[in-house]
Amino acid sequence: MSGMWGNKIKISIFGESHGNAIGINIDGLEPGFEINLDKVSSEMKRRAPGRNNLSTPRKEADEPEILSGFFQGKTTGTPLCAIIRNNNTKSKDYGKLKDIMRPGHADYTGKIRYNGFNDYRGGGHFSGRITASIVFAGAICKQILEAKGIKIVSHIKSIGTIEDKSFLDEKITEGFINSYMSKELPLIDELKEEAMRKEILLAKEELDSIGGTVECAVLGIEPGIGNPFFDSVESTLAHLMFSIPAVKGIEFGRGFELTQMRGSQANDSMYFSGEKVLTKTNNNGGILGGITNGMPVIFKVAIKPTSSILKSQNTVNINTGEETVLEVNGRHDPCIVQRALPVIEAATAIGILDLIEN
Repeated sequence: MSGMWGNKIKISIFGESHGNAIGINIDGLEPGFEINLDKVSSEMKRRAPGRNNLSTPRKEADEPEILSGFFQGKTTGTPLCAIIRNNNTKSKDYGKLKDIMRPGHADYTGKIRYNGFNDYRGGGHFSGRITASIVFAGAICKQILEAKGIKIVSHIKSIGTIEDKSFLDEKITEGFINSYMSKELPLIDELKEEAMRKEILLAKEELDSIGGTVECAVLGIEPGIGNPFFDSVESTLAHLMFSIPAVKGIEFGRGFELTQMRGSQANDSMYFSGEKVLTKTNNNGGILGGITNGMPVIFKVAIKPTSSILKSQNTVNINTGEETVLEVNGRHDPCIVQRALPVIEAATAIGILDLIEN
């Protein structure tokens, strides 16, 4: 099992959903950077469960304990390691799932890949719980990037078939960002909030779940970042995005919509703004040839519906070799899109910082 990623900024994650703790080791941080722990805590709270009726009632404080690499408020330059204790677990809810495979989860694939030795409780190492460690690392990387004038923001682009506006069609200013980022459902078009909320609660009422998309933007990034072919901006971010449980797709700029355009429509016309070269549109999402062009890097990821649902599902008992019907108990999100935003931003921050340091 590979829990390591990175070139200059190397991260290593560890732990299981119902184990004693989860954690992360970050190598490659420059010494002397002052970390604002209040900002880190704020990012952790954005991802944490149990805050409202749109998420799982499982409550976790998600308070990281920094074990090394941090002294007198600043990075030391040595590996920074932190753990997050698991306190509100109900492992007995997963006792019968040792042999009964949950549809949509990694129970079957994990059992086969690791010869049945994987911790199946709460999804074990495959659980979205592990993303709390990613958010911790990303919160630090975001602060380093902000000191360099780079800001990472996101919003809910869609829940089911209900669509929000796109960063590609809006002027992304500081005031614009601050107007929605602290909200329960961060949206550009606030008029869509009630419909999205109803869609999530309807899925919950029907013992089901719903998916959606998250759109993310990297602002203030200079042109010339990226290393084609295999460390391009797209391949770096895509690698990290697909490491996040529930992510099933990614597109940059207009993405698949570009396939329906002519070249004259898809190409971004260029112009001078003082000494800077900018484009009138951003159909390519701020990236050409795998390298940033100075426009905001904008991409969208697809988040599948939560796999754990209370509806009966057909599955198999891997021990007896029989088909069976599963009714999942426990505490689960009817929609994880709103909790995925800080995770997407965190993974983006890690990837962009690694590219800049290369």
